[in-house]
Amino acid sequence: MDIFITDDFLLQNNTAKTLYHDYAAKMPIYDYHNHLPAGEISEDKNFDNLTQIWLYGDHYKWRLMRANGVNEKYITGNATDYEKFQKWASTVPYCIGNPLYHWVHLELKKPFAIADRLLNPETARYIYDATTEMLHSPQFSVRNLLRKFNVKLLCTTEDPLDSLEHHQKIKNDNFEIKVHTAWRPDKAMAVEDEASFNNWVDGLAVATNTDIKTFDDFIEAIKLRHDYFHDNGCRLSDTGLTKIDFCAFTTAELKKIFLKIRGGHPLSPQEQTKFKSAVLIELSIMNFENRWAQQFHIGASRNNNSRMFGVLGADAGFDSIADYEVAEPLSAFLDALASQNKLAKTIIYNLNPSDNEVIAAMTGNFQDGETPGKIQFGAAWWFLDHKSGMEKQLQTLSNLGLLSRFIGMLTDSRSFLSFSRHEYFRRILCNMLAEKVEAGLLPNDMKLLGEITGNICFNNAENYFTMEL
Repeated sequence: MDIFITDDFLLQNNTAKTLYHDYAAKMPIYDYHNHLPAGEISEDKNFDNLTQIWLYGDHYKWRLMRANGVNEKYITGNATDYEKFQKWASTVPYCIGNPLYHWVHLELKKPFAIADRLLNPETARYIYDATTEMLHSPQFSVRNLLRKFNVKLLCTTEDPLDSLEHHQKIKNDNFEIKVHTAWRPDKAMAVEDEASFNNWVDGLAVATNTDIKTFDDFIEAIKLRHDYFHDNGCRLSDTGLTKIDFCAFTTAELKKIFLKIRGGHPLSPQEQTKFKSAVLIELSIMNFENRWAQQFHIGASRNNNSRMFGVLGADAGFDSIADYEVAEPLSAFLDALASQNKLAKTIIYNLNPSDNEVIAAMTGNFQDGETPGKIQFGAAWWFLDHKSGMEKQLQTLSNLGLLSRFIGMLTDSRSFLSFSRHEYFRRILCNMLAEKVEAGLLPNDMKLLGEITGNICFNNAENYFTMEL
């Protein structure tokens, strides 16, 4: 018997149940942004146990374990996989109220069909052993997990210097689920650390077999990689920005700035902003000219704990929400592209919930009247992809734009079990619409609402992007 994640989980009335079961649940998954390792899809990996597929690299869980007083040995240290799992199982009961409590039990139910018990210290051994046995079977290989979740297309995220050999192999295997890459050019703008930036530029020169001496050489080499990604099926970029910090620049300034940093000299804050602004414009024009969509994730304050950054590096659970001015620099950036008629399809995600209305309103300034939903207020992201965060994003979009044109959810995850987040989102979406029906704010028209629901869950994304399905 399902004791928590029932068939009607999160569905608070009969209208919600109808919308979810008749329209949302059957839709396949179009996961256009995640951080899954393409190599593991290429090799069709089987994980040894639940710790490896669940806890390795999952900084969401790591943060909660630390908050629960778990020693780092059992998080990123040298404890055994089962010892780490035990510590996570001991933490889960204290996660009541956190979205991970929902995610954990959604992921146990699908794909493992474990819904008759909650994860806690008493059930840890049974759940670990039962899932380990399943994970060892061919039916639970990476590709079969994708099939179980009804995934039709997914986009991993790669640096411009990536060879894309894994994507090439996946395509050559004729795997029926389409696996595309998304271009992640953050390092092309990471001039805060001149040594790391110069190492990346050196790698770019090798990858393109060019001699990069000037800013123009630099941009031309990036364009070669952009075209290489395009030739390998890429139709989508993703850029992570702590903040949009956009300003005017001149060609002469860029020449001097590039020579300065290539000479190993740190740039001033103003020079950094000018360089980043120029590169961001050049990258966005490439996206437009190759008919890609582009994503901008704005507002993460990264690597706040300098001691732990020195020990574990980035993406280890020490990031949080930033608080910067958004409206004016974002407007200047988008307008610089729109004024040249070079603004591609654009998705903007914000991490600070106080910016919801700012972002949603800004998207309306740059719609082109030709492409439905061309500029998107992206799904609730990272610290906001919980029930109330999703509801707020959906409500803000409803208030200021067209919810019916929304391209829906994505996992933004490194775990092959995280596709349950699509189910979570769909249940929340259906319940929100149904509550409005029950309150008399929306018509009780299941044909209309069902069509809109199916579109948000899958069809809008399929129509928005130009990737091969």
